[in-house]
Amino acid sequence: MKKVGIVMGSASDLPVVRKAVDTLREFGVPCEVHVYSAHRTPAEAGAFARAARENGFGAVIAAAGMAAHLAGAIAANTTLPVIGIPMKSKALDGVDALLSTVQMPSGIPVAAVAIDGAVNAALLAVQILAVEDTSLVEKLDAHRAAGAAKALAADAEVAAEFN
Repeated sequence: MKKVGIVMGSASDLPVVRKAVDTLREFGVPCEVHVYSAHRTPAEAGAFARAARENGFGAVIAAAGMAAHLAGAIAANTTLPVIGIPMKSKALDGVDALLSTVQMPSGIPVAAVAIDGAVNAALLAVQILAVEDTSLVEKLDAHRAAGAAKALAADAEVAAEFN
């Protein structure tokens, strides 16, 4: 099975990024986590991205706030799918990071999830890997069925109270 690389611009992003790690582990997808900054450690970030395919990765998740150039810097150095997690910050509540993540120039795509959307980033990575791994398809189907059951249980509870 291919791995998912997870990079974050700062260790302060770890509480959110941990949700992606936990989600990948739930699906049995191996991951490797690093702190690489597009601005403070560009050589290391670039080297990681350039070697990612050779090192067994199938997708990379990049979490960054503020200027949020990490996902783009990773994508510029690999042809693997890159998923950006814009991180919420004190300045502009993460909208700046969201715009920096989604506004990539033509030719260097980055998928973007919601601000602090680590769970969806991990699920998207699992879906990407599931293109070639049918065991992940079954796990995704079960995950969605569990989500539907939870929503229907909530509906029944609310309906019992109000209807």
